Amino acid sequence: MADPDTPRLPKLLPDAMHHAVKPGTALLRLETTPERGGILDGAWWPRSHDIATELPGLITALTEHLGPITRVGLDAGAWEELPTRLTVDDRVVHLDSFPVSDDTVLITRGDNDHFSLLVVPPDTPPDAARTAMARAVQADNTTEAQQILIDTGTTRES
Repeated sequence: MADPDTPRLPKLLPDAMHHAVKPGTALLRLETTPERGGILDGAWWPRSHDIATELPGLITALTEHLGPITRVGLDAGAWEELPTRLTVDDRVVHLDSFPVSDDTVLITRGDNDHFSLLVVPPDTPPDAARTAMARAVQADNTTEAQQILIDTGTTRES
C-alpha cells in the first residue's frame, strides 16, 4: 500500500508503450520513467506533412496519459503550413516555430514540463521507422534524434 505522505507523481505511460494514435495516420511510442534519463522521451511517426491533420491525434493521445498539453515546438520548414495555435479537444494548444531541426518536436505539459520526441519522416519505410522509434524510447538513450535517423537508414522526402 502506498504511503499517504508520498507525493503522487503525474500519470506516466507504461514502459515501451506502443500506441496507434489514429489507425493509418500516426504512430506514437513513449517510454517515460520518473528519472527521464534519456535525451528523448519518445518518437512520433506522422503520416504526412500536414500539421493540422497530424498533430491533433498526437495531442489527444499525450493528453490522455500526461495531462493537458499547452505548447508544441516544431520546425516550420518540416511542415506544409504551421499555424500559431490549434484547438484540440476544446483546448487551445500554442505552436512555436523553431528553425533548428525537423528531427524533433518539443511538447510542453503545464507551465514548464517538456517532452522531446523524435519525429520520423512520413515517407520512412516501416522497418526503419520501427527501429528508429525503438532506439529513441530507450531510457538510457544518449543518441541525438538526427543521429538515430542516420543510423537507422531513415530518409527524408526531397
